[in-house]
Amino acid sequence: MASQITRRDMMAASVAAAGAMAASQAGAADKPAAAPAKEPIKAQHVVPQAKIGKITLGRILLGGNLLTHYTHSRDLKYVYKLAAAYNTPEKIMETISIAEAHGMNATVIHTVPWALDTLKKHREQNGSKLQWIICPTTSPVDTHKYVEHCRQLVDMGADALYFWGVHGDQFCTKPEVIARTVDAVKELGIPYGVGGHKLDVVKACEKAKVNNDFYIKTLHHHNYPSAKLGRGGDAMWCEEPNETVEYMKSVSKTWIAFKVMAAGAIPPRNAYTFAFQSGADFALSGMFDFEIPEDAKIACEVLATVKDRARPWHG
Repeated sequence: MASQITRRDMMAASVAAAGAMAASQAGAADKPAAAPAKEPIKAQHVVPQAKIGKITLGRILLGGNLLTHYTHSRDLKYVYKLAAAYNTPEKIMETISIAEAHGMNATVIHTVPWALDTLKKHREQNGSKLQWIICPTTSPVDTHKYVEHCRQLVDMGADALYFWGVHGDQFCTKPEVIARTVDAVKELGIPYGVGGHKLDVVKACEKAKVNNDFYIKTLHHHNYPSAKLGRGGDAMWCEEPNETVEYMKSVSKTWIAFKVMAAGAIPPRNAYTFAFQSGADFALSGMFDFEIPEDAKIACEVLATVKDRARPWHG
C-alpha cells in the first residue's frame, strides 16, 4: 500500500531542496568565473611588408619608447608617470596583439629588463609572433663584452640588433669602433644595423664602408611649434632633415626612419607622408593601443599614394 505523504513531509522536502540549491549556488559563487574567450582581432587595414635580410617586417614598426614609458614629453614630467600607469605589462601585451593584427610585426626597443621580460612572456605564453629589434646598451669599447651582451639577447629571442643611436652619435668620429662592432656581431647570424640621430653617423659609416645591414636614422621636418626648443629642450631629433633626405639618396642600405612624428608633435599622416616620400623604407612609430588602427589606415593610404620618392625602395 502506498505510504501517506503529509503536509509536514512536503514542507520538509521543500526546505531540504531549497537548502541544497542555495548550497549549490554558494559553491558556484566561490569559484571564479571562467574568463571569456578572446575574439581574434579583426583589422580593417594591414600595413604592407618588406625585408631586412631574412626577416620580413611591416613598413610601420612599433616604437619601444612608449612601451618602456620613455615618452619624450618635453617639460611635462607627469606624462612619464601617466604612461607608466597606463602601459602595464598586460596593456603592453594587448598593444602588441593589436599591432600584429595590423601588420606591425616588429618592435624596436632598448634593453629595459622588465620590458624584455614582458615581450618574452607574451611570446612564450600567448604565442606572439612580434619580432624584436634591440639595441644593446653595453659600451662598444670592449668588443668582447658587447658581443656577449648581444649573444644573450639573441639567446633570449632577438631577431635583429643595432648599434644604439646614442652610441652612434658618440662614436661617429671613430668609425673603426662601429666597423669592428658590426663585424663581430654579424658573426651571430642575424641582421645588425647602425643607429644615430646625427647625419654624420651615416656619413662616417658609408665613408668607412661599414658592413651594417640597415640604418636607423631620425627623420622629421621642423614644422611644429616646439621645434624651436631644439634637442636641448627634448623637442627635436633630426636637426638636418633636408640634408638627410639629400644624402640618403646615395645610400643603398635599408633605412628605418625614427622619431618621424617628433615624439607626437607631428600628426601621423603628415609624418608618414614626409618619411616615405623622402626615401625612408620603414617608419618607426610609438603608439598607444587605441592609436594603432587609425595609424595603420593612414599608413596604408600614404604608402598606396607615394610617388616620385627621393630614393628607390630598399628592402
